[in-house]
Amino acid sequence: MGILTPAAVRRQIAAGSPDAVYLLLGEDEVEKSALAAEFAGLVDEGLQAFNVERIHAGDFTTGDRLLDGVGSIVAAARTLPMMAPRRVVVVTQAETLVAPKRESEGATRALDQLETLLREPEPMTALVFVAASVDRRGRLFKLFQKQATLIECGVLEDLANAERWVRNRVAASGAAIDPAAARLVAQRAGVDIRRLRGDVERLMLYAMGQPQITLDDVRVVTGPAALQDDWAMTNAIEAGQPGEALRQLALVLDAGAPPEKVLGQLAWVVRAKFPAQAPRGVASAVDALFRTDMDLKRSAGDPRILLERLIVELCVSRKGSATTVPRGAR
Repeated sequence: MGILTPAAVRRQIAAGSPDAVYLLLGEDEVEKSALAAEFAGLVDEGLQAFNVERIHAGDFTTGDRLLDGVGSIVAAARTLPMMAPRRVVVVTQAETLVAPKRESEGATRALDQLETLLREPEPMTALVFVAASVDRRGRLFKLFQKQATLIECGVLEDLANAERWVRNRVAASGAAIDPAAARLVAQRAGVDIRRLRGDVERLMLYAMGQPQITLDDVRVVTGPAALQDDWAMTNAIEAGQPGEALRQLALVLDAGAPPEKVLGQLAWVVRAKFPAQAPRGVASAVDALFRTDMDLKRSAGDPRILLERLIVELCVSRKGSATTVPRGAR
């Protein structure tokens, strides 16, 4: 039927005029989950228990399970709403339906039932499929293209969407952020999803243990995307400024610096500066360096996140055991 943005779908929900079938796609799991949850707003809160149903398709891994699962989806979609104008049925992990991996008699019957539902949807039900990566060459996906409204999650249109993305991302991590702080993050990063994600991850790391992320936290951690100098990151660590060090790390990595080179710089500052400036923190700093080096070599995590963790640990070691010395020039 066409492709809509998340913002356009939210306008449909607010107006109470949804399409019959949706397919939410994209790698941004937080955005997909948040948008899928908003469809419940089509039903009054007091009636959602009777008219909002969620079905997880991730277990539909055999022909028989697929047949039973599609049967439950069809039954839920065909059920008439109770004391409400419509029902909402959300099917998560729908990639198992859009591109089933097993072929059998049961799977064939199940897909026939699903195709019938897509071609003849229930007008009193908003049917929402949420899927990760799918093979867009398959027959069923082409039917979704024809019969459903597709939504690509992870593409931001404007600053309002970017601000909403920030709030959703923080909330999904179990943290909180001031509305003004979320607005400033969006203003500084714009609609660049890659930079937004990096800024939010650094903020949550920087503000770990706080009740919520504040406007001051954002001012410290985020900033204009302009690299000041090659040693700004290590200077910030020497000064015990984790927010600035994390920001400079992001600029260094975004400029294309290899993680191994960054680790070398951090090792240098520990080796050359910590013995005089933070003697009691040398042992813990060396341990953190060694662990990060091993994790990078074993691919035991995202290099950016591993380096961010290391920087925070170095700043804690530096700040917690430092003597007061002037910050030397390079």
